[in-house]
Amino acid sequence: MGGSILTVVYPICCGVDVHKKFLVATLITTEGIVPRYQKRRFSTFNNQILAFKAWLLENNCRDVCMESTGKYWIPVFNLLEDSIRVTIANPKWVKTVKGNKDDAKDSKWIGDLFRIGLVPGSFIPGKDIRILREYTRYRSKLVSCKSSEKNRYQNVFTVCNVALDAVVSDMFGKSAASITDYIVNADTFDSAHCVSLLQRSLKKKADEVVESIEGFQMSTAQKERAKMVKGHYDYLVEHIGKLDTMIDSLAGPYESAIALLCTIPGIRRDTAITILSEIGMDMSQFNSSKRLCRWAGLTPGNNESAGKKKSVRITRAGVYLKPALVEAAHAAVKAKSSPYYAIKYEQIAKRRGKKRAIIAIARMILTAVYQMLSTGEVWNPVDLNKVDMPPELREKEVQQSLKRALKLLVAHGVVPPDTIQIPEVASA
Repeated sequence: MGGSILTVVYPICCGVDVHKKFLVATLITTEGIVPRYQKRRFSTFNNQILAFKAWLLENNCRDVCMESTGKYWIPVFNLLEDSIRVTIANPKWVKTVKGNKDDAKDSKWIGDLFRIGLVPGSFIPGKDIRILREYTRYRSKLVSCKSSEKNRYQNVFTVCNVALDAVVSDMFGKSAASITDYIVNADTFDSAHCVSLLQRSLKKKADEVVESIEGFQMSTAQKERAKMVKGHYDYLVEHIGKLDTMIDSLAGPYESAIALLCTIPGIRRDTAITILSEIGMDMSQFNSSKRLCRWAGLTPGNNESAGKKKSVRITRAGVYLKPALVEAAHAAVKAKSSPYYAIKYEQIAKRRGKKRAIIAIARMILTAVYQMLSTGEVWNPVDLNKVDMPPELREKEVQQSLKRALKLLVAHGVVPPDTIQIPEVASA
């Protein structure tokens, strides 16, 4: 009975179990069949991490594997990365058996798996990209918070019998903002003054605007709450503006790559910066576009048992990258400059539904990003002419395909020569 042989990939390595205040390391040295283990415990203060690094170098250990536990692995990684190859493992690849684990056993288990090459490493970009990533992720959080404040501000007026949001499309537009500020700061309501605040096309809806506001009930305490929410919203807008300035300065060295990605329909400058901050510039880290899409959580799962295919949902990976790509996909299918993704979306949506179609478009965009960063070429899909082709060229290609098919049938004796005539396409 044959079986696979486990080969020792790292003769000298170290498995690390990291916690907030301390780390437990198991150094494994393979000298023959039975490996030798050395266990040490260090604090996560900088001087102790440096002592841990010196201990590794003394034992000629250049390969370390540790679990990506929260943010606790980052200080250790920062001090080791200059001279030691550190592999950060996803917890699901190094999970131990429940009921038989402690810190020492966890570090030994991580080291044993890593020693024989069973732990795939997570992608960790360079320091510059990591700093840019911190800013883009912080911006994502602030934008989410700003959206929450917008909804909160609108709800302040809804519970006070102000139905202005049923008339205007944007409660934060110039006219609507002027009216809400007037309601919050004035002691009485004057419909004539309210109408004078309307601008442009909203003047035609003056009667509806007044009707949506008249009879509202807003106490002093509710007005104060509205001012607090609006003040926080304005602060977030200002803060995001400062953050954008800082992100632009950090993204300066990558302007050529950003301009390259902006040639893809649906991708704006901020989206391009987010993508680069998540995946970096070196695509050799991922080996293929399929692996990159799988890392981003855009590839359907593979779950089959007893011949039955179960859930094929995408994973929860790519917490920051996936939303940016989905947003770009929504913009791409509506882009008027190029209907390429819109046509692809319609074809997939008919078979698989709109939600799966959007994920498929996001995966296509990420695949294009991988190829473009690998080759340096602008966005130009190989099937662009087939998908987005003028009607006259499409008809000409059909005629050429029919002629080739007819020649093949004649060559194999299926159809006698000169029995079928294909009408020529009228030239434009």
